[in-house]
Amino acid sequence: MLGLDVKKVDQNIIIKHQLTKIVIPVADIISVSLDDTYGGKEADAIRIGTPYGTTDRVAIQTKTQNYILFTTNYTQIMNTINSAMEVR
Repeated sequence: MLGLDVKKVDQNIIIKHQLTKIVIPVADIISVSLDDTYGGKEADAIRIGTPYGTTDRVAIQTKTQNYILFTTNYTQIMNTINSAMEVR
């Protein structure tokens, strides 16, 4: 598995990359946006994926932690998370 795998399972967003698996409750997500900086605006954010110059960055802000996802398929990831947030 080279890229990120983002799925909605029950009331959680599951993010998998290589051997990493992160579970984020949908209820904890505050916002999802694109981050146009190379390394991400948030210095304390958890970074997932490979930060090449051509990848897009999806920033997920939750109640307790911020995440930056490095991906080449940001539309699919944002659609998955936004659709899960609409259902809550």
